[in-house]
Amino acid sequence: MSTKHQELATFIWSVADLLRGDYKQSEYGRVILPLTVLRRLDCVLEPTKDAVLDRHKQLKDLGVQNMDPVLRKAAGLSFYNTSEMSFRKLLGDQDHVALNLRAYIGGFSPGAVDVLEKYGFDTQISRLAEAGLLYQVVAKFADIDLHPNVVSNHQMGYVFEELIRRFSEISNETAGEHFTPREVIKLMVNLLLAPDEDDLVTPGIVRKVYDPACGTGGMLTEAQEHIQAHNPHATVEVYGQELNGETYAICRSDMMLKGGDPTKIAYGNSFSQDGHAGERFDYMLANPPFGVEWKKVAPFIHAEAARGHAGRFGAGLPRMNDGSLLFLQHMISKMKRPEDGGSRLAIVFNGSPLFTGTAGSGESEIRRWILESDLLEGIVALPDQLFYNTGIATYFWILSNRKDPGRRRKVVLLDGRDYWTKMRKSLGDKRKMLTDEHIAELTKTYVEALSIANDSEHPQHAKVKVFKNTDFGYQRITVERPLRLRFEVTEETVALLAETRAVLKYGERESLLAAAKSLIGIQSKSRAEFAMKLNGLGKLPAAVEKAVWESFSVTGPNGEVQTDRKGKPLPDADLRDNENVPLGEDIQDYLKREVLPHVPDAWIDETKTKIGYELPVNRHFYVYTPPRPLAEIDAEIKAAETEIQALLREVTR
Repeated sequence: MSTKHQELATFIWSVADLLRGDYKQSEYGRVILPLTVLRRLDCVLEPTKDAVLDRHKQLKDLGVQNMDPVLRKAAGLSFYNTSEMSFRKLLGDQDHVALNLRAYIGGFSPGAVDVLEKYGFDTQISRLAEAGLLYQVVAKFADIDLHPNVVSNHQMGYVFEELIRRFSEISNETAGEHFTPREVIKLMVNLLLAPDEDDLVTPGIVRKVYDPACGTGGMLTEAQEHIQAHNPHATVEVYGQELNGETYAICRSDMMLKGGDPTKIAYGNSFSQDGHAGERFDYMLANPPFGVEWKKVAPFIHAEAARGHAGRFGAGLPRMNDGSLLFLQHMISKMKRPEDGGSRLAIVFNGSPLFTGTAGSGESEIRRWILESDLLEGIVALPDQLFYNTGIATYFWILSNRKDPGRRRKVVLLDGRDYWTKMRKSLGDKRKMLTDEHIAELTKTYVEALSIANDSEHPQHAKVKVFKNTDFGYQRITVERPLRLRFEVTEETVALLAETRAVLKYGERESLLAAAKSLIGIQSKSRAEFAMKLNGLGKLPAAVEKAVWESFSVTGPNGEVQTDRKGKPLPDADLRDNENVPLGEDIQDYLKREVLPHVPDAWIDETKTKIGYELPVNRHFYVYTPPRPLAEIDAEIKAAETEIQALLREVTR
């Protein structure tokens, strides 16, 4: 952003000097952002203000009910204002600024009023009036000329984004929920669009971009600017949805200030109130909140999942405390069909969606569907400490349903964890940033990696690896070992029998326990032999007899192998184990090679075998670093001891 834009943003932000003391720093944006929007709208509407007022009076006299289309036409814009008031006129009546400001806001068309309501600006009017600040603040904004002839839509967008950035940075506790660092967005947009740059220069192209968790709209703005930088004549339609009212208002106002269509920014939960149902998009990108539970909208999500792949969540449902993979499925459902040109999407995740959930779980089934449908194009591992409200590692997932033939059934992994520079000043948890050089190199490396045909390490770049989809799949096998029991009656096993539910309810409990105590000391490795020794207990009800056997049975390696009626060994649940076998490998060969040499009596229960998928990105780039020689470490310790002793001698002199 140029110095001029920063100066204008700084001047607008100087209103904060008036607010200091009556407002916390984190609250400044609640006043500054909506008033910036109001002042810009006021300046934009000024040339047609009289025409709109005249037309409104005519329509009112004629009793016309639906004036909206006519007044939009009179204004020449997607919004208008039918109030006699303006910013300048507000200053003419110092005693009634609040009343007149509310009347002025009420004169806006419905879309603009909705934005201001979501800001909760009416509360701020009352608060400013009570503090005796309203007139001063309005006067400050009235001095700012935001007329389109002075500040273009493009420039206004930059000004507003600079204000949003400042607002986010001083609200570190919530910034990450609404604001993604600009350099992270730039890299994400580059990776999403760079493979299509030849197509983007096509004359007259129309591209639709969507963000289901759009926050303040930074990703949509960057994508729009990227496309139009390559093709100034391209038509880029941006769509978004945001759950937080204030953030939605910021995003929608940004669209209004840039001359875009604010109606394409929907309000509400993307899962339960899909604001763009039935729409499909060329490009999608999102930074959804990490680890947010979806319990509140569970009925909607379960109903949608019940529709299978006719709905949005047919692949599976993740655990309740993390809806990240729901966002991804939601976006996939809005991909254009390949025959209609297909789509590409990028999304920011933490590490959890890569590997959380074993085979058969919701997360694993979602990953399985994505990989078996050949939608995953690549994953880029990012440095930690890039975001405002979390220092954890993050990843870009990039998906496409229109891979070139040479890229099909392949996934690119790019390790970008070492591409960062330390910030001079931390912003919340953000201590690292990407430079333009990092972004350019990562983009170039990723695009080059897409052309690699072999499934090996990039010949020129150790940070890139290309895998087949099936390389991420595995068979989760259940390894069983036989149940071995020996049998004995001891004081401990009799006490155990006495506390079982069946015996506690048994009418002849005391006589049973007395008989059992008389058998203390008997033992056997054979069930049949032990059964004969228990004849003294007499005929028992089935539940009590079962309790007797369970109490007097002890597992151990020297016990007798227990079998079912067909003579097959019964499994010992305590010795049961699960192992992951690479997809495609014969599980019986695996058993012979990896298990039987250690436990010769083991077998695989193939009825329990499940297919799973995980994406252990970091593991594939792990490089073993051997520890330093002990002699070197000892030498350092001795040198440190010598230095400490020298310092102590200096102190005691």
